[in-house]
Amino acid sequence: MDHADRGRAGHDAVNKSVGKPMNECVDNVVDNVRGVGRRMNVGSRPHRDSGLNVGGGLSMDRGLNVDGGLNMDRGPNVDGGLNMDPGLNVDGGLNTDRRQNAGRVLILDGGMGRELLRRGAPFRQPEWEWSALALTEAPDAVRDAHLDFIRAGAEVITANSYAVVPFHIGDRFELEAQTLAATAGRLAREAATQSGRDVKVAGSLPPLFGSYRPDLFEAARAPMLAAPLVAGLAPYVDIWLAETISSLAEARTWREVLPNDGKPFWLSFTLDDAVPHEVPVLRSGETVAEAARLALDLGAAALLFNCSAPEIMEAAVRVARDICGDRLRLGVYANALVTEDNNSDDANGELSGVREDTQPEAYLRWAQTWVAAGADMVGGCCGIGPEHIRELAQHLG
Repeated sequence: MDHADRGRAGHDAVNKSVGKPMNECVDNVVDNVRGVGRRMNVGSRPHRDSGLNVGGGLSMDRGLNVDGGLNMDRGPNVDGGLNMDPGLNVDGGLNTDRRQNAGRVLILDGGMGRELLRRGAPFRQPEWEWSALALTEAPDAVRDAHLDFIRAGAEVITANSYAVVPFHIGDRFELEAQTLAATAGRLAREAATQSGRDVKVAGSLPPLFGSYRPDLFEAARAPMLAAPLVAGLAPYVDIWLAETISSLAEARTWREVLPNDGKPFWLSFTLDDAVPHEVPVLRSGETVAEAARLALDLGAAALLFNCSAPEIMEAAVRVARDICGDRLRLGVYANALVTEDNNSDDANGELSGVREDTQPEAYLRWAQTWVAAGADMVGGCCGIGPEHIRELAQHLG
């Protein structure tokens, strides 16, 4: 889940990379997502059609039955007893209901970018950043990194699709975004299968216009950029993870463009860690309290906080738990970046420094404070490697 050394996303790069073929991709995205049989609205105000049928007559309306009586409404069971409520089992095993997992912490993976760099995989900034470059030039390194996180104890790994956005791959986004996203999903799925463990795959749904840049977000255009990522990842992922989200508008858009496929929606916000705040806030200035209420309104299965300094996460978890109670799970995967680099104007374009006080033992101590505050999912973001995840798994998992 590495989103650190992100490229500065500008409007020119996005405008240049989206043309007629991308519009065609949007028109057909649902046909590419697990046999969806009718088009969904992916325009400036996308919506989930309450009567949308999937797979030849399977109604995805909330409260209707899917696949011969399997009810997709909140709270019922899907696929012979797998619960698709915010406390669901995904594909027969991973239960994300806090109420049914009291005292158990779900272990997530760590940051992919730094891990690939450490392994000597191709890595250039900002054009063809780690995700896209490694997917095409070093796919084995991506798969092996996933496997090492699993061996360390990760129960959920995230597909390496974070940098499949126009800024990083430029003109190729229009023609190759869906293929690259599919490669990211496939490599993660292969690693999960090869491990022989009950590991779930989350599809990374990144900030489309730049990390930490809520000011660049365009709600009317975001669905067109989101469409190929969703289509490419859909056949391989168990969970949809919108991550490093800086504003409520970004969160709403990701929920709206996703198909009603029964997969849990995890929502992860990045927090403003540049200066102290009386209450924890997103990088947009909106409060964590507002984000928690939105997560409930959107039917998220989990609310997380990521890609921010470890020491500010505890307060966010406490606020979120007070508002959400036991209605969804809460998670944290902080980064190990130097805070000044994390918030500079060029945070999207340069390789950020790593703090010296984020060694595995120190990171565990922070994670223990998050768990004490109410988190029941922990992992790592930029600069957090398999050795950190092993420490978390040994003491918290």
